[in-house]
Amino acid sequence: MQITVPGLLNQFHRIMQGVLFPVLQEQLGPLSDKHRQLAAVLSMIEIEGLVASWPGGVGRPARHRRAIARAFVAKAVFNLNATRQLLDRLSVDVSLRRICGWESRREIPHESQFSRAFAEFAASELPQRLHEALIQATQQERLIGHISRDSTEIEAREKPLRTPVSITPAKSMRKRGRPKKGEPSLPPEPTRLERQAGMTLEQMLDDLPRASNVGSKKNSQGYKETWVGYKLHLDVADGQIPISCILTSASLHDSQAAIPLARMTAQRVTHLYDLMDSAYDARLIHEQVLSLGQIPIIDAHPRRDAAQKAELQAEEKRRKLLNFNFAEDVRYRERTAVERVNARLKDEFGGRTVRVRGNAKVMCHLMFGIVALAADQILRLIT
Repeated sequence: MQITVPGLLNQFHRIMQGVLFPVLQEQLGPLSDKHRQLAAVLSMIEIEGLVASWPGGVGRPARHRRAIARAFVAKAVFNLNATRQLLDRLSVDVSLRRICGWESRREIPHESQFSRAFAEFAASELPQRLHEALIQATQQERLIGHISRDSTEIEAREKPLRTPVSITPAKSMRKRGRPKKGEPSLPPEPTRLERQAGMTLEQMLDDLPRASNVGSKKNSQGYKETWVGYKLHLDVADGQIPISCILTSASLHDSQAAIPLARMTAQRVTHLYDLMDSAYDARLIHEQVLSLGQIPIIDAHPRRDAAQKAELQAEEKRRKLLNFNFAEDVRYRERTAVERVNARLKDEFGGRTVRVRGNAKVMCHLMFGIVALAADQILRLIT
């Protein structure tokens, strides 16, 4: 008899409730809700399979790498602000220390060792690989109804990068104003969306800007907000499970990361609809999503021409007279799931307290939180 993925998850949850927590309580004593949450997350992501205790090579053996990796997951689960705060908590919390893998305070590495290990995790993209393995193990065989796509601001403690003004040969040869009659005009340069149509996923990711700079957007009240740092683009499945994510410069428009996210998500899961707000309303995005086998449900942007606006207004009027909503309209209301995931990442899993610098380290910090959030949300759905 073939066992389905939900059956495996339910079996895992029963084993966790019936065996894992009683054994831990017997060894460690009473556990708080955060200790139980951390133990459940670590049991699901199986971090030991991707972190070697000693990667080999010349020099002193790299000890405690697995324990340090578990400690960074604990930092996200406990929503601790800095590594120093994590070390202080490990020195006084016996249960947390033993869950991570240290029996006594003397075994806890120095803060500098935590920093070196974190740099290694960022360079090897350890949390990204943990998240991908978790999604493949739990969501690959599942038919997902819709994917909600959006971005959120990530404030960083670093100076914004000023891009130098470079004049391309085509621009230097172009004269200002309207060309004369009979004078050949230079063709316009292709946009990023046009270039992405003929790129692979790796090429698209390499083409996106990654450095910290200044971003701005309008909030729900219509006021303009600015921040220095990055922008996290997320694809979230129904059930508020993050599937794919990309960290770019804060100034990048949301639509520029839509096609890479759609490609990345299509490689990991099977889903039917892509839900996006009006910032993603572009013809090339519609075409790319359709070519991947999904149906795009994108809110119309106000920049549409008069004919399209009149057609939309007539359709809206007809629907009001009939008192009828299409299934796409009902499904589009679920797009707010990605906003709730963004809020949980910032409020519960350390997304609001970024203390590292550089795109790779900021992404590593955020991905530890996303891994913990995804595992926690999957466990919530199967209870």
